[in-house]
Amino acid sequence: MGLPSKKRTNRSKRDRASHFALKPLTLGKCPECGSPVKTHYACPKCGLYRGKQGKEVKKRADRLLRKPKA
Repeated sequence: MGLPSKKRTNRSKRDRASHFALKPLTLGKCPECGSPVKTHYACPKCGLYRGKQGKEVKKRADRLLRKPKA
C-alpha cells in the first residue's frame, strides 16, 4: 500500500476543505399558502408540490398526534 511522500501542510488542508462549509437553505414561497418551503419539496403546511397535491397533510398530522401503543 502506498504512503504519502510529503506531509500535507495546514494551509493545503484548509484550501482543500474550504468548500465543506454549510450553505444557507434556499427557501421559496408556497404559491397556495405563502409559507416558506425548501425548493423541490412539497409544502409542509398544505402539501402542494408543483400545482398538485403532493401529500395528505391532515392524515400525516393525525398520525403524528395519535398516542403511541403501550
